Amino acid sequence: MQDASIILKYFPNLTQKQRDQFSLVGSLYKEWNEKINVISRKDIDNLYTNHILHSLGIAKLISFNPGAEILDVGTGGGFPGVPLAILFPETQFHLVDSIGKKITVVKEVSTALGLKNIKAEQIRAEQIKGKYDFIVSRAVTRMKEFYGWVHTKSKPTSSHTLDNGILYLKGGDLDEEMNELKRPYSVTNLQDFFKEEFFETKRVVYLPL
Repeated sequence: MQDASIILKYFPNLTQKQRDQFSLVGSLYKEWNEKINVISRKDIDNLYTNHILHSLGIAKLISFNPGAEILDVGTGGGFPGVPLAILFPETQFHLVDSIGKKITVVKEVSTALGLKNIKAEQIRAEQIKGKYDFIVSRAVTRMKEFYGWVHTKSKPTSSHTLDNGILYLKGGDLDEEMNELKRPYSVTNLQDFFKEEFFETKRVVYLPL
């Protein structure tokens, strides 16, 4: 299994606490994945590249402010929310998924890592009442459907370098899917930042709300 060195390669300015947390997170997910399958068995050995570093791709577009509120929809076992919460300890993250056992993993991993800035909840996206600076996710559905779930959950006032909106980790050809929505968006290729083969087709879609 990989270790946290690949995270340090691309994020060298981490505090000692963050380094310790990223070092520990791999063994925590390996342990929990044997009880509750949140990452495919064949993929768990690539956890640091395919899940943790992939999640941190969002941080190559934006640095979340202290006190900002971020919603992670369809978080599964905690991606991208848990890695982002380690990277931005002063930012508040609300991780939601409709499947309770996945939220159990998020809660247990967050507790073991000492993350005080995560709230994990079993709830459908449409039922969430709060307003957030950004909504993040890893390709849980087509963007048009995702937009329908979350477009009312953005705070009206922006305080970051990007206007409040959606930051969506997605792969493949996006043109057809994004054209369904008929809204302005931008795409960032993660291969511009991360040189591993996995990132050749991986992108972050930004959709202001």
